[in-house]
Formats: sequence, structure tokens, C-alpha cells
Amino acid sequence: MQFESVIAMLIVGVLAGWIAGRIMRGRGFGLIGNIVVGIVGAFLAGLIFPALGFAVGGGMFASIFHATIGAVILLVLISLLRKV
Repeated sequence: MQFESVIAMLIVGVLAGWIAGRIMRGRGFGLIGNIVVGIVGAFLAGLIFPALGFAVGGGMFASIFHATIGAVILLVLISLLRKV
């Protein structure tokens, strides 16, 4: 993985974490926590979705969409684990 792709993944993760925090209002971890969850969600989405054959297309908007879905799923799983 090149340095530019790591920077792009971080930027996409920050945007996805912010969007996921807006979608999951009340279940997030605040701005910084949601950004961290977005970065982790972007990384997980980048690994899992291509393996499952789930693709929306290419480009920045598709990457943000995938990362947002990954971050929302991660926020749901974390909120379920926090209740246990």
C-alpha cells in the first residue's frame, strides 16, 4: 500500500465517521470517537466488501459510501456490545 492511498483512506475514514455519527445519532462516541470508528470502518470495508463482491463503483464517492456503511455497521456492533 502506498503512502498516498493511506492518506486517502484516512480522509475517507474521517468523512465516513462524521456521516456515520450523523446517521447513528445517539449511539456514537462523539466527534473524535466517530472519526476513529470511521477510519476503522473504512479499513474494514476496504477489506471485506471487495471479498464479498459488493461494489457500487469506483471513485471517491463510492469509497465514502463503502466506508460509511462499514462505520455504521461498526457503530451498531459496538453499541450492541456496550449494552451487554
